[in-house]
Amino acid sequence: MTDEDELDRLIDKLTAEAKVRLLTGADTWRTAAEPAVELRPWVMSDGPAGVRGPSWDERHTAVLLPSATALAATWDEPLVERLGSLLALEARRKGVHVVLAPNLNLHRSPLGGRHFECLSEDPELTGRMGAALIRGVQAQGVAAAAKHYVANDSETDRLTVDVRVGERALREVYLAPFEAAVAAGVRVVMAGYNAVNGTTTTASSLLVTPLRTEWGFDGVVVSDWGAVRTTHETARAGLDLAMPGPDGVWGEALLRAVERGEVTQDAVDAKVRNVLRLADWLGVLGPVGRPSGRPRPRPAAVRALVRRAAAAGTVLLANRDVLPLDAGGLTTVAVIGPRAARTRSQGGGSAGVFPQAEVGVLDGIRGRLRGRAKVVHVPGPGLAGPPPALDGTLCTDPDSGAPGVLLRVLDADGVELLAEHRSCARQLEPPMPPGAHTVEIRAQLHPRETGAWTLGIAGFGRMSLRLDGRELLADDFPRETDDPALIHVTPPVHTVTADLTAGTLPLLVARRELAPDTGRAVIVCASPPVPDTATALDAAVREARSSDVAIVVVGTTEDDECEGRDRVHLRLGGDQDALVRAVAAANPRTVAIVNSGGPVELPWRDEVGALLLSWFPGQEGGAALADVVFGLREPGGRLPTTWPATLADAPVTSTSPLDGRLEYTEGLHIGHRAWLRAGRTPAYWFGHGLGFTTWDYEELGGPSEVEAGESFGVRVRVRNTGARPGREVVQVYLARPGGAVEYPQRWLAGYAAVHARAGQTVTAVVRVPARALRHWDERAGRWRTEAGSFRVLAGPSAGHVPLSLEVELRAAG
Repeated sequence: MTDEDELDRLIDKLTAEAKVRLLTGADTWRTAAEPAVELRPWVMSDGPAGVRGPSWDERHTAVLLPSATALAATWDEPLVERLGSLLALEARRKGVHVVLAPNLNLHRSPLGGRHFECLSEDPELTGRMGAALIRGVQAQGVAAAAKHYVANDSETDRLTVDVRVGERALREVYLAPFEAAVAAGVRVVMAGYNAVNGTTTTASSLLVTPLRTEWGFDGVVVSDWGAVRTTHETARAGLDLAMPGPDGVWGEALLRAVERGEVTQDAVDAKVRNVLRLADWLGVLGPVGRPSGRPRPRPAAVRALVRRAAAAGTVLLANRDVLPLDAGGLTTVAVIGPRAARTRSQGGGSAGVFPQAEVGVLDGIRGRLRGRAKVVHVPGPGLAGPPPALDGTLCTDPDSGAPGVLLRVLDADGVELLAEHRSCARQLEPPMPPGAHTVEIRAQLHPRETGAWTLGIAGFGRMSLRLDGRELLADDFPRETDDPALIHVTPPVHTVTADLTAGTLPLLVARRELAPDTGRAVIVCASPPVPDTATALDAAVREARSSDVAIVVVGTTEDDECEGRDRVHLRLGGDQDALVRAVAAANPRTVAIVNSGGPVELPWRDEVGALLLSWFPGQEGGAALADVVFGLREPGGRLPTTWPATLADAPVTSTSPLDGRLEYTEGLHIGHRAWLRAGRTPAYWFGHGLGFTTWDYEELGGPSEVEAGESFGVRVRVRNTGARPGREVVQVYLARPGGAVEYPQRWLAGYAAVHARAGQTVTAVVRVPARALRHWDERAGRWRTEAGSFRVLAGPSAGHVPLSLEVELRAAG
């Protein structure tokens, strides 16, 4: 590693122009090179569910992990650390140096549209799981990026929202996971779009204090893409790197500001130093070294790890002696619902990847029962939301006949500049040869059903759809957002209906003219005729009644959970609730699987035989769920966020700013803390999750007194009272009744997982860190620990803590 004196020497070799050039990206994903100091560019890529690489191209596939909520639901740091290492190896395979993960924002409101990409509602759990991912990524020589610093917990007006939050809540709740990330050695921190208490985070003093001065962060602070909107304020703050580039508000404007003395040279040099220090750690500063030689994992081993992770994050919310199923005792299994065949494996937005392969629930169940029992699929009523993008299952390239589409790029006169076969019609970055004016996608449709199909095109500007030469849609759709995720990744879909006949081969031609500042994404979509609800329900009921067991899969759509917009309700779309109720009434051995990234209302939760939460389970989700359903693996998950029965019950729901401000009036009390303070009971508490056995909490032991500023351990004895071996996540909470300052009713302080055979007693040792007992003194501007009595509680969830212990906290010294 280059020492600080050597960094000084390198900085002295750079011209003022070169220094400023290093502080803005060279393009969308790469940093600038500088031959004068042997600096090569480094490449960044979105995470955390997979490493896409520097392009949106379905031909460049990636390993798709379960969503961040699923990872947090494992409460298993060693497993998450292994997954971090897998992400890093994927990054190295794709030439990526920095993975833009983990997302450490919190589940403040259940309406947050991006919760699938965040870990949990709790700062302690989020900090520990995020730190594990960081350790795994960086152990392989790839940098992790903790984002989005800070209080970027909702999507409504996310580019401009001003979050107003008290200093104590900011320190104890929202900054805490980032502090844990820095303690874990994170190399990059990403500043968000939002403002906090009147100042945009890219210009905030929080980038210096506490980030650098108190926590000792010496890495690079990078902006979220397009988040730097001013020159002077951001350059004077702790921001180091403005992305993307090469255009932006730094560059020449920053150089002039330094020349006029409006920004000091020392401030610029400090940023350059941070950039060079990271470059040195990444191995892109100085002479080109030899490749690291890190072995790539075998594909089978990768699939096995991702499959194990999906099972470990699956939460068994309820079980009425239905699971696990005995495969040998089954003759017919009904698998019901459109999400069964097309299980949603990931959330929507910039973190999306093109997975190497996807195993849906239907495929997983069929694979497990092949040769043993008959599996019948019934789609049920259609899902609400936009139609999916065309792919090779529904169309072929009209030129080659291969599954997929023909992508053409035309000039202003309609002359073809480029033509190539692509496997799907979700083209977010179609190639742009010189003179490009129009992107065209041609697809020979292969409808399997006769009726009114929904066809659509997504993008901005002048767009059209033609079917066998007949114009279905032609209009100009102006860009009405500045959000880069909505412009470049999930633009709005405009739909029409057209009658198609099964067995015919109609030609669909979609065109989008390119216009400045509208991106170039174009997505062509199609979905079959919407089934009659009554008929679809009758078919589901008929198969459920005649089967040994029914497995019904329900879930959200990209309209519900996606970057760039928050949710407006927690209901499952379409007729999914009616489907579950009808199937459960027909067969008491109904297993409901919920395929969502965050909470949804489950009004039928007491009517089904068993209830599993799969989250967005990644590419191996269907196989992992089959492992759980048939008892090959235990459902290892515990809820990382509290699930309300109805949205109206939730004590904190606001995501919409008023006059540009979003007030965090609840202070410290989010998640389970808010539920406890309000005296309300949710559908399922934070930490809840069942296995295939049962547990008794027998004894809690620990010190009778501790000294302020010291960590301590407690011992929780639990007994496996069931007939199977199992894993239990023992959770420890603290309470401070009668304290001199306000505290939550109780808050998570630590946890540990134990394994035990049937009938075995084991002891979990849980470490309670000293920070769990401190509070931020706003008047003094420092941490304090209040002496006196407090209570340690232990149990399987925030809502059930049967064991307690009184401890006296002595003043230090």
